[in-house]
Amino acid sequence: MKLFITQASPYARKVRVVLAEKHIECDLVTVASLAAPDSPVPEYNPLGKIPTLVLDDGTSYYDSAVIVDYLDNKVPVSRLIPQDNINRALVRRWEALADGVCDATVAVVMEKRRPPEKQDETLIERQMQKVTRGLKRMSEDMRESKWATGDRFTLADIAVGCVLGYIDLRMPEIGWRDLYPNLAKLHEQLMARPSFKDTAPPPS
Repeated sequence: MKLFITQASPYARKVRVVLAEKHIECDLVTVASLAAPDSPVPEYNPLGKIPTLVLDDGTSYYDSAVIVDYLDNKVPVSRLIPQDNINRALVRRWEALADGVCDATVAVVMEKRRPPEKQDETLIERQMQKVTRGLKRMSEDMRESKWATGDRFTLADIAVGCVLGYIDLRMPEIGWRDLYPNLAKLHEQLMARPSFKDTAPPPS
């Protein structure tokens, strides 16, 4: 198995954390530029996006949510996604919220890389509202629980930890730790785990 990644991608980090937590061996292939004509990713993923997982038989899976679901079922011990319908849906909702905040953060980062005179301030404001609303809802839903979904570590915590790490990397000025101490406490717990330490994005 091999996983195509970029070092800073929060979506790829989510998959890498799952691989580490499940003790699944997988070769990591770091892609320097997805836009490069010789990028290997489109051969396996027509969307040309990472993460993309390629099995030994050539089967490929893409979109981080699909990949982590596959991996969690591949090794059905220490499950990160509950099997009962209600708790499974709750964990996947947390993942969708975290991924949506990631999407909005990426959109702002990409827009701000354009020349100042070409930046769309309306787009930036709209996406930033998603980020701030998303963080607020995470904090409200978590309350004083140790983990995102209550009493145990799940994919919900992984997804939240990855988006918080990405915001630290790209938008440290948000100051989410001061605004949401319960998320700060969760992130501190996560960073004590080897799976998070070893996948931390490089400084920008």
